[in-house]
Amino acid sequence: MIHIYCGDGKGKTTAALGLTVRCAGHGNKVLFVQFLKSWVTGELNSLKLFENVEVLRAKETAKFTFQMTKEEKAQVTKDHLALFEVVKTKCVSEKIDLLILDEIVGACDRGVFDKEALVDFLKNKPQELEVVMTGRNPFPELIELADYVSEVCKRKHPKDKGIMARKGIER
Repeated sequence: MIHIYCGDGKGKTTAALGLTVRCAGHGNKVLFVQFLKSWVTGELNSLKLFENVEVLRAKETAKFTFQMTKEEKAQVTKDHLALFEVVKTKCVSEKIDLLILDEIVGACDRGVFDKEALVDFLKNKPQELEVVMTGRNPFPELIELADYVSEVCKRKHPKDKGIMARKGIER
């Protein structure tokens, strides 16, 4: 099935990580792929402890997408699509049970991932592959394809008071 964890609240990646741990704990193979994220986080250190979880990440960027030039965004898009080609190959050539596409929804929303490439993949994915996507603002066709859509709604967040991401909690 296809899952989307979306919304403006904290917890979308955390939910995907919870499902990763659950699936891996049953001996299943998980491919955890991150788009738009390049900083070191505690969860990536934890995922290294699982032999049956593989992590792939997009190339590191020095800027947020809203700070990028048109050319920089084009390069990020190219890098994301190259990473996605690796993912698609692995999903066909290896027995992947769960595919996490962390922040792919956000990458589509920010114009640094091809929506049509994602839709095509989802429509033609291996039947037994479970797919989880995270990020803000899923586009209508993506919602239509999904079996689960869970929205995380921010009511309050420390960032609103100027408190930035803390090691071990938000990163």
